[in-house]
Amino acid sequence: MIITTIKPYSLEEIKKLKEEFGLYIKTVIDIKKKICSAGMKLHFEGEQILISQESDQINIWGGGVDLQTKTIDFNAIINIRPRDNNRTNVIQDPKIQVEYEKLTKHFFKEIL
Repeated sequence: MIITTIKPYSLEEIKKLKEEFGLYIKTVIDIKKKICSAGMKLHFEGEQILISQESDQINIWGGGVDLQTKTIDFNAIINIRPRDNNRTNVIQDPKIQVEYEKLTKHFFKEIL
């Protein structure tokens, strides 16, 4: 189940988000508008939801949360954007990584 929000996820919502992969939740965040879409099978699905809500692709980044280790990663195919100086699937800009991590901790504050 994909849930897109500007508020932190509740424990009930997190339970629904982990239906796809169990101990891992894929996330896509608009770091400018501070909107998170999570729970998708493919990061592309969350990216499309945010774009349909008028987010600019340059502000949309993907990653995930490992619920077992409580770690955040910055790894998603949607992150490969040479025109935005990101040539790999991992977010390369340290400033964007910091913002992505901060927002992920905000959205998942019930478990992180």
